[in-house]
Amino acid sequence: MQDFSGKVAVVTGGASGVGKCLCADLARAGAHVVIADIEPARIEKTRAEIAALGDGEVLGIVCDVTKEASVRALAEQVFARFSTVHILFNNAGVGLGEAQRKIWTLPLSDWRWGIDVNVLGVVHGIAAFVPRMLEAGEEGVVVNTSSTNGGLRSLPNTPIYAATKAAVTSISEVLHQQLLREGSLLRAAVLFPGPHTVNTGIMASGEVRPADYVENAAQTKVAYRTMEDLVRTTGLKLRLTEPEEVAAFALEGVRARRFWLLPASAENDALIAARTQQILARQDPPSAW
Repeated sequence: MQDFSGKVAVVTGGASGVGKCLCADLARAGAHVVIADIEPARIEKTRAEIAALGDGEVLGIVCDVTKEASVRALAEQVFARFSTVHILFNNAGVGLGEAQRKIWTLPLSDWRWGIDVNVLGVVHGIAAFVPRMLEAGEEGVVVNTSSTNGGLRSLPNTPIYAATKAAVTSISEVLHQQLLREGSLLRAAVLFPGPHTVNTGIMASGEVRPADYVENAAQTKVAYRTMEDLVRTTGLKLRLTEPEEVAAFALEGVRARRFWLLPASAENDALIAARTQQILARQDPPSAW
């Protein structure tokens, strides 16, 4: 898909961070853009900013990706307006206040929150949109946002987040294979934002989690408010990738029809290669990456 002009793109988590930058770049490229997010005020603010960037239509739709009915309602509204969808970014995601906590101490509601947003949000998007995209018979792509943390190797300080992103990578590979078997023009891709820690507000997302996922007030206390806090505390190198860089890289990969939207990084490549060799050698995982 070389030309986004006139194409219809849906981005969940589209009102902030990488999602917002994807919406902006798609609008600049002439696409009709649907900003799907859970916060109405932020959606409208983002929609107003992006509407002026291109000639395509920009819609903002409230959607809770943890709810199957909400995502299906999103699809109904989009197909009612445009009759088709060419690009779906299952991008909505949350971080949790889990960092530096033992996996056996994490309450079930923390797991449910992370899984419902990061994993079932992708599942709901696939179920609501893919059948209709296949029926349309047009060239299209479904891009699921994973992470190198969990999606390719797991950091020990974020057990829930890593587990959810491992699931997203697996789901994306399965979707890719099954779409190939369909023989359709629709394909899948998986996005690994980077190559360094991405400078977004995802670490503070735990503060706004719905009451259904809160057992006590301590769960909404975030371990890190900014990505700079995270990299300093965990000993990671203080290098940040901006959301604008991720969006530009993702759309370049969509144009090139790549499945693995993984930025080049000698450091990450070495770690992934080391992990692969340890698996083949049946070695225990190291104490830290």
